[in-house]
Amino acid sequence: MIYIVYLKQIPNSKSLKILHFLLIGFIFTMIFFGCKDSKVEPVTYYSWETLNVTATAYNSTVGQTDHNPHIGAFGDSLKPGMKYIAVSRDLYRKGMKHNTPVRIDGLKGLYLVKDRMPARWKNRIDIYMGTNVDSARNWGRKKVDIDYRIELKEPNESNKE
Repeated sequence: MIYIVYLKQIPNSKSLKILHFLLIGFIFTMIFFGCKDSKVEPVTYYSWETLNVTATAYNSTVGQTDHNPHIGAFGDSLKPGMKYIAVSRDLYRKGMKHNTPVRIDGLKGLYLVKDRMPARWKNRIDIYMGTNVDSARNWGRKKVDIDYRIELKEPNESNKE
């Protein structure tokens, strides 16, 4: 519509041909070069697995960790108030990798795997409780059910999310 109105204002045919050429060139450019190549991200499927584990608690103190108590095994900063856990190496091999979301029976929210435990521990998680040593002591050691999310290679109808 703008094109038609604009044509009425152009008296000679030379200007009309130039405008027509520019308009066709613009349309051609937009069709072939105006669209970015978009990559299609593959669809990721997940499943939740349940385990019964021993859960203990730990703090950001040199006595409970290493010389740098505010840095996890994967290099993440551990900040009081964040919902993080450390996992034993056998759980790591079962799929509880870095940043895996975990639900812990009896606790609210999702916890993220941000740390690993020493090799001597098996079937165990360690719940991060910041610098509050009393909270960790009050938690003690408990057997709890946890649910953790794992990525599936291909869809499974019963586990699609």
